[in-house]
Amino acid sequence: MATAFEPLKNDLIIRTALGQNVERTPIWIMRQAGRYLPEYHEAKGNRDFFECCRDPEVASTLTLQPIDRFDGLLDAAIIFSDILVVPQALGMVVEMVDKKGPHFPEPLRAPDDGQYERVLGKAVDVAAELDYVYRAITLTRQKLRGRVPLIGFCGAPWTLFCYMVEGGGSKFFIESKKWIYRYPEESRALLQKISEVCVEYLALQVKAGAQLVQVFDSWAGELSPSTFKRFSEPYLAYIAKHLPIRLKELGLDPVPMIVFPKGANQSLDSICDLGYNVVGLDWLISPADALKIKGNRPVVFQGNADPGVLYGTDASISQTVEEMVKGFGGGKGGWIGNLGHGVTPFVKPEALKLYLQEVRRLTER
Repeated sequence: MATAFEPLKNDLIIRTALGQNVERTPIWIMRQAGRYLPEYHEAKGNRDFFECCRDPEVASTLTLQPIDRFDGLLDAAIIFSDILVVPQALGMVVEMVDKKGPHFPEPLRAPDDGQYERVLGKAVDVAAELDYVYRAITLTRQKLRGRVPLIGFCGAPWTLFCYMVEGGGSKFFIESKKWIYRYPEESRALLQKISEVCVEYLALQVKAGAQLVQVFDSWAGELSPSTFKRFSEPYLAYIAKHLPIRLKELGLDPVPMIVFPKGANQSLDSICDLGYNVVGLDWLISPADALKIKGNRPVVFQGNADPGVLYGTDASISQTVEEMVKGFGGGKGGWIGNLGHGVTPFVKPEALKLYLQEVRRLTER
């Protein structure tokens, strides 16, 4: 039996994502929960990052912190988790190293390294492996009491693939490029495997209470237009096509789907045809150029100010928001406010608050 939740009081982001005209622009921020908030460090305590993800009570507390701090200024919460829980579910070890980031002690090095075949052949029990995420989502929905919708998410297959073969973040993506240029068929087989796990993972997030979902393709910009078409687009499209099918099988209604292919503006035209309701934009494309590429297709944009503006003056924040609002047509539909990426380290919460206030002020007119 599905968990009963309180009625949603603010459905602005859902209506916007579905292409409806709205009274103002909804806004949420990638990485809106996190280390820039002093209360995050208090709640995290001595736990490591993945411990926080695996503890539903802690994860829900961290999810709600920005909703509480910026009361009335955010139109969605996003569950506190990490894209790399999917490689963990696939059987790989992932650690979060302080001041370094995610680390895979044994990344995939070649199709014959033994681990590749184990990962590819693993029958992943997605419900059991990632149960802690679903419990965190359900608990968070209950705590939200309908204040704003809750977003679930996963990493895109290409981005997860990069982490799995690089062993962490990368500057040159040497191993990723070796794979796609030396072992293209084996790469595609792994990308397909990841895609299938992502569909089930997202579907079960919706079953647990997520009301929208976002697919983060953080390393999309590392691909040329032709390699993006071969090694990212088909798998993003697979998720967009098969998630609604899986939700129907589970007796669930479809939810708005967002894709964020960071750095892939050269492929924006085809991205608009992948089947997502919303396309997230980074700060390297102007709203005017993005809208010109989109044309009359029923796609909603999300974004897209440079996160670095939050280190600036109040005046620079206001100017940036004003230009963005004007670029997206004033904010009465077709646009979800956000940054062009997540909140970066050492941002002052007051700066983000001003950014949110300015979006509200300039789109409520």
